[in-house]
Order: sequence, then structure tokens, then C-alpha cells
Amino acid sequence: MSNNAHPSELGDFLKARRTELSPETVGLPDAGGRRRVKGLRREEVAMLASISTDYYTRLEQGRRRASEPVLDTIARVLRLSDDERAYMFELSGKDAARPRRRVAQKVQPQLRRLLDDLTTTPAVVLGRRTDILAWNPMAAALFTDFSRIPEKKRNFVRLVFTDPALRALYPEWEYMAQAGVAQLRMEAARDPRDPRLMELVGELSVQDEDFRRWWGSHTVAVREMGTKVLRHPVAGDLTLDWSTLTFAPDPDQQLVTLTAEPGSPSHDGLRILASWAATADR
Repeated sequence: MSNNAHPSELGDFLKARRTELSPETVGLPDAGGRRRVKGLRREEVAMLASISTDYYTRLEQGRRRASEPVLDTIARVLRLSDDERAYMFELSGKDAARPRRRVAQKVQPQLRRLLDDLTTTPAVVLGRRTDILAWNPMAAALFTDFSRIPEKKRNFVRLVFTDPALRALYPEWEYMAQAGVAQLRMEAARDPRDPRLMELVGELSVQDEDFRRWWGSHTVAVREMGTKVLRHPVAGDLTLDWSTLTFAPDPDQQLVTLTAEPGSPSHDGLRILASWAATADR
């Protein structure tokens, strides 16, 4: 088995996904009566994937390695999203030919210059594990003064769960927090032995029941754009479109920007925020 495969994690993921599907969802007849297990049974997944129950059971127990065609079939049976399929392949070692290098995270000069040029747009540079590597004054005005946070604690998912002010910023906090956990799950598949990631997950699992529950659900997702709804104490309610620019020479570093539709109340809110940030920076 590949050194980059994680059979126990793969088994946990498969089990979590099959328990979310009902027989009716995948076209199986309702046999009637109460089922002793939640979701699909192992033998039902095996039948739909045209493999033996023993084969699938051993795969779910971490005692068997699956071929790519079998994994593709299981992905279809379990109705996996593209992100979930990629996560499953990561856990199986198929898309991880070599371990990731754990080098110090340093903001690339090109990203730094681009960040400095964005004077009216909130922007941050995120690294591995959603570590906050750099930000502009607009991002500090929108979220929080990141400079007051010790460098080793500057992590976006950590702050979403532990910073009351940042938590209050999100009317849809639960959705935002779950998305952060799902992103960390994908990070864990790519580099499960990352000590900083293990420390972060352990810390949040102890401190927050919601994090512990969502981490155990094995939900995965990688989003590169979307819409955030924020309730800012100075700028008011904001609906902002966010997008992610991945820096090709170092794909671990991403520039995240937040913009508003021109002429919208949120666009006016960002102008108010820019004026407030300029005053506060003096």
C-alpha cells in the first residue's frame, strides 16, 4: 500500500457517506420494517458497485486497497461530489505521489505587492491550514486587527470558532464554520501528519462541540469563490463576493479578495469602511 494512503481514514469516510443515503435515494426498493442501521448497508453498497460484500467490508475496515475503477464506481454509488471524490482518492493514495514539503510559509513578493495595491478592497493571503500570512488595512478593518494576534494563532478557521467578534460578524456563522471544517478535512487528506494541523484540530475539538461534531462527519469541500454576508459594526450589513487567486509558483498560498457590486449598498459600505480604516490608521 502506498505510504500516502490512509486506509482507516478512508474507511471512516466511506462509512460516513453511506450512512447519509437511504435505499430509496439510490433506487433500491423499500423492504419495509425498521432498519437496524442508518443509511445503506455494506452489502447494498457492494451490490450497487458490483463488488463482493467481503471486498467492500475489508475496504471500509482499512484492510484492502481499491483500484481506481473501483473507487470511481463507489464514488458514483455514494453520490460523492467532485470535492468528496478527490478527497477519497487522496485518502487512497492515488493522487499523492510524494509527501508535501513542510517548509516555512513566507509570502511571495509578487503577492505582497498585489496585496498592497488593493487599497479599497479587503484582501488576505492564506497559506496551509488557512493560516493568515498577510493582509491589507481594509481586511483588518473588515475582520479584525490580525497584528494583535500571535503569529502562531493567526488561522482563519481557529478565529471563526474562538474569536467572539469575528463570530458575531457572520449572521450565517454555522454555514461559514462548517465550510472551514470541510476545508481542513481536505488539508488533512493531503498531509495528515502535518503537526500544526493536528495541533489545530486537537485544540478546536477540545474547545468546541460543533467543531468536534462536524469534523467527525467527514464532510469535505474546496471552494474558490462565493458570497459572504457580514454584519459589520461600522459599515453595516454587507453582501460581498469573494474569490481566490492561487499563486502558481506556490499553490499553498492564496490571495482572497472581497468585492461588492458597484452601486450597491454594500459597495457604499466598503467606501465607508475605507474611510474609517484610513482614519484609524493615522
